[in-house]
Amino acid sequence: MEIKRLYDLSTSLRSYMPLWPTNPNLKIEPVGTVPRDGYLVESFYGVTHSGTHVDAPAHMLENGDPIDKIPIDSLILPSFMIKLKAKGNEIDASEFEEKWDSRYDGKGLLINTGWYKKRAFTKEFQYDFPGLSEDAADFLIKKKIKLVGIDTLGIEPYSHKDFMVHKKILGSGLVIIEDLYGLDQLEESKEYLLVTAPLKIENGSGAPARVYAIEF
Repeated sequence: MEIKRLYDLSTSLRSYMPLWPTNPNLKIEPVGTVPRDGYLVESFYGVTHSGTHVDAPAHMLENGDPIDKIPIDSLILPSFMIKLKAKGNEIDASEFEEKWDSRYDGKGLLINTGWYKKRAFTKEFQYDFPGLSEDAADFLIKKKIKLVGIDTLGIEPYSHKDFMVHKKILGSGLVIIEDLYGLDQLEESKEYLLVTAPLKIENGSGAPARVYAIEF
């Protein structure tokens, strides 16, 4: 099988990048340099949900599986990208129903809101981002989606303090990817092979991930 093109859908990790508002700043600093030490190496301090990352069930569920227990076949699977607009800061089930194609059933789904283009230390990007409503989560679960990704800092709006969307999705066995980047590279409703590679952190609630879409 010939690969036509590869697409990187990951946010580059860098010091002091915009993150979930209550998370500590990410710090990546050189501790070894080639002129001085003969090698370059960096220290890395930050939370496991920095940049493009995968949420494991353990993130929200007391007895949920950690990131190192997520099956590989939940991370590498046929997937589609769709463009959706929020009503206010919620994307509800009706938005999915209007664009749904039966080919999406049982696959991965990447939600392109265009929010990744707004990346900055602003109230809009960090607090006002759109996310799924509870009925949208129910809709995706009903359609047996195996993975859902979004190009915002969270799968649900920041104002959802009960995290019910997270809990519903993770409790149903779906994988969540947050803070995707560059979804406009993909063609809407075209099937790609999605490869998601989170760090294998033992008992981790999540992990930064490199995410690729492969076009055949």
